[in-house]
Amino acid sequence: MKYKNLLFDLDDTLLDFAANEADSLNKLFSFNDIIFTDEIFKLYHSVNRQLWTAYENGIIALDEVLNTRFSITLDKLSKTVDGKVWEKQYRELLGNGHQLIDGALEVCQTLSKNHRLFVVTNGVTVTQIKRLQHAGLYNLFENIFTSETIGYQKPQKEFFDYVTIHIADFCRKDSLIIGDSLSTDIKGGNLSGIDTCWFNKKTLAKSETVKSTFTISDLHELYKICE
Repeated sequence: MKYKNLLFDLDDTLLDFAANEADSLNKLFSFNDIIFTDEIFKLYHSVNRQLWTAYENGIIALDEVLNTRFSITLDKLSKTVDGKVWEKQYRELLGNGHQLIDGALEVCQTLSKNHRLFVVTNGVTVTQIKRLQHAGLYNLFENIFTSETIGYQKPQKEFFDYVTIHIADFCRKDSLIIGDSLSTDIKGGNLSGIDTCWFNKKTLAKSETVKSTFTISDLHELYKICE
């Protein structure tokens, strides 16, 4: 067994965030009597991505991302809303969503028999724990590490330094980070000296600057790598 500690990203690695997000946004806008069109979806995604990138680069705090993304989006549509209220509604809807990536539950159940599993996520703590519980994944993980709790976010080295310090008997050479994002999961592993597995389910082009130890397109491929 080459790897003992498996550090899993959550969104779009184990849980299908895209499906959950689309469903939650539709319900949110409908609840507030606004038709949720493709154009609004694209606008929201643009605003949200810019805010999350600023957060991941340490420019703004997580609260600013969460409490302004809807007010900024709707402002561009000449509508004034309370961003905090919308975020609270959205957070409730999102927390109830637990769509799984194909094979996620089976793979985690199997690997947990001989490995130590951990979650490393930039998501909001309460929401991520709730989604893991609903999906039947929560009890398979020894600990859930979130950027909100740690105070740093992936790919910052400080995030992974915190994780390694708070895992008993942690050894970098026995550990593997598994995630779908080159810019957060894989880059974070590179900065921290931990092997990485890029879950490239969308068959994106490889990066010339951010290198992963392994690349997979199906979670079942982890059996060969980890066993």
